[in-house]
Amino acid sequence: MRKALIVGIDYYQNVSQLYGCVNDSYSVKSVLERNSDGTLNFDIMHDTASNESQSITRGELKDKITQLFTDDSEVALFYYAGHGYIENNGGYLVTSECTRGDDGLALDEVLNIANKSKAKNKIIILDSCHSGIAGNISSLENKSLLSEGVTILTASSESQYAQETNGQGVFTSLLVDALNGSASNLVGEISPASIYAHIDQSLGAWEQRPIFKTNIKKFISLRKVQAPISLDDLKMITALFEKVSSIFQLDPTFEPKRDNVDLKNLPKPIEENVEKFRILQKFNRINLVVPIDAEHMYYAAMNSKSCKLTSLGEHYWNLVKKERI
Repeated sequence: MRKALIVGIDYYQNVSQLYGCVNDSYSVKSVLERNSDGTLNFDIMHDTASNESQSITRGELKDKITQLFTDDSEVALFYYAGHGYIENNGGYLVTSECTRGDDGLALDEVLNIANKSKAKNKIIILDSCHSGIAGNISSLENKSLLSEGVTILTASSESQYAQETNGQGVFTSLLVDALNGSASNLVGEISPASIYAHIDQSLGAWEQRPIFKTNIKKFISLRKVQAPISLDDLKMITALFEKVSSIFQLDPTFEPKRDNVDLKNLPKPIEENVEKFRILQKFNRINLVVPIDAEHMYYAAMNSKSCKLTSLGEHYWNLVKKERI
């Protein structure tokens, strides 16, 4: 069972209104609800506050977070977009009725609920100002305290504001982009770490800095997308390269195309070799293989050169060899 609570708050009675958080929450709901092939991914509770009739109070938010983390689900994910507040005693999620910020839901309380949860994986994603303080316990002099299985991903550090552009949170825009496939590995899986890496690389040193904290034994996949190569083809990597350091020798029998080539004394394509070369070319396109002493794989074959595994190729060779994928 995979559960998600997605919250977006634009409406505030006593502090400044926001304008993109509800839209951000809909974007996250849309991408998390199903995998790219249409299969169900997360069972989602979606709560938004756009006006007075839809306001979300501190008590309501706490109750729903408690409900999210109550059982022993495989994954329990909480996403929040709205105002954040920080003071000496810690950080807060500001709900619709708040007047000063510290009357919101304390991040210490959110973390305490997640830490005590029996869910195997607890994911907290916050697109709010100062959210990087999440996980830091004020009584422990800002040291993080996460129970096993807890992961926190935030839009900015505890001293920064979460930015918006064109009515959308910068962090959430990158989060959705990552979940749509920009952060997937070669088998189409997207983990919290790969999402953080995508967001981190997309933001410069002078922009808001995302924060990532975790205490896990193994990363889980938050969403599956179409892989850039089939698993059957990927597993051929150990058949084509006997060892991780092997060099694969090529010749013209691997290349079926003969455009603008002198056919005299040129051996004909061999079907078995052409099939191997088809897979090697796929490996080359996804940076698992590179030609040696040739600009392209085509020229490596036509000029009887060779190819080898890249560092990424060596990594996936080891994964296949050890039956990790």
